[in-house]
Amino acid sequence: MKSEELYELASKYMPGGVSSPVRAYKPYPFFTSHARGSRIYDVDGRDYIDYCLAYGPLVLGHANEEVKEAVSEQIERGWLYGTPHEKEIELAKKVITHYPSIEMVRFVNSGSEATMAGIRLARGFTERNKIIKIEGGFHGAHDGVLVKAGSGATTWGIPDSQGVPEDLVRNTLQVPFNDAGLLTEVLAKNQGEVAAVIIEPVMGNVGPIPPEDNYLSEVRRITKEHEVLLIFDEVITGFRLALGGAQEFYGVSPDLTILGKIAGGGFPIGIFGGKSEIMEMVSPLGSVYQAGTFSGNPVSITAGAKTIEILEREGVPQRLNELGDNMRTALRDIIHDTGFKGYVSGVGSMFKLFFSPSGKPIRNYADALNCDKTKYLSFFRTMLSAGVFLPPSQFETNFISFAHTGEDIEKTVEVYKENVSNVSTKVVK
Repeated sequence: MKSEELYELASKYMPGGVSSPVRAYKPYPFFTSHARGSRIYDVDGRDYIDYCLAYGPLVLGHANEEVKEAVSEQIERGWLYGTPHEKEIELAKKVITHYPSIEMVRFVNSGSEATMAGIRLARGFTERNKIIKIEGGFHGAHDGVLVKAGSGATTWGIPDSQGVPEDLVRNTLQVPFNDAGLLTEVLAKNQGEVAAVIIEPVMGNVGPIPPEDNYLSEVRRITKEHEVLLIFDEVITGFRLALGGAQEFYGVSPDLTILGKIAGGGFPIGIFGGKSEIMEMVSPLGSVYQAGTFSGNPVSITAGAKTIEILEREGVPQRLNELGDNMRTALRDIIHDTGFKGYVSGVGSMFKLFFSPSGKPIRNYADALNCDKTKYLSFFRTMLSAGVFLPPSQFETNFISFAHTGEDIEKTVEVYKENVSNVSTKVVK
């Protein structure tokens, strides 16, 4: 198999043979030759209906023709300037139009970079050092947020990676998702010391876990009471749940917003933004430093602006969410009909079948950890063999794109139905 040969070769030059750890799975990942629409094709000639979609950016599917044309035209004019250009203003206007909580933006190159800068800005604005994140929430791979879940609400952060000094995460506190009471408790115990609460309004990197009724509203109320900034990390949900992201979908406005993925139309981008009062602290206007050679590069900006333009067309976000509703309903019917122990979670065009032994709802990171990772990995391989590409981890979100058809959903549901009760529980080595 050519993928196997390429993996062996790649392993000589890159750690684990990959450029990001989630892409690695045993015995080896398939190597892609090309992708189009809802399909991804490997170097061995097989094709798959893709629900990984590069982990979220490809809301229009692979190789969208309009985005490709816009990018091609831009490349003819140059792909990196290192100077301001007009299209930055175009994309900034689109973001600000759809996100009333944002009055100014700064373009960067990734979600990780945007969350890092957003947290720095919150600390600079409040002149406080501590932050609170949600257990299991992923805000990029920078030191201050690579923190293990603690044993209690007041536990200091512990580095989740070697190479991260304990001093760098000692100001990072954690609370569970969907638990406003513990958030209140932690803020009370650290009164006047917390700069911001950073939260994925829908947890995305432990599988999609939506907020329970009024949870986000309570988080907003509590943070205001304690004069703490609320940062919504909408790298995944931005422009997906609605044009205005989760804050439009749930009707809750944060102080700062982090965007990425879809906002770059499949090209590298990160955005942080908020009220002018806060954003004017960013250099060169203010004393919070942030800079980047590739920030606002015209290719990413062009792809993002064109993608959002397409999403603005009548019925596009609604169709995406309808496909997600159909998928989740069908998967729940399978669980009901087969008696399979699992739980279907998600919202909008995001979905996941959790291999939960209890079959109870997945409310937070601790619940997700109780799911059967080995069983899921076996299921992932079975689905891949049947032509359906899901993320290889139990703790990642499945995405639907505008390129997926009703027929894609129907075929996928049939593959789920055929395989969900026949998953091997053999230990994967």
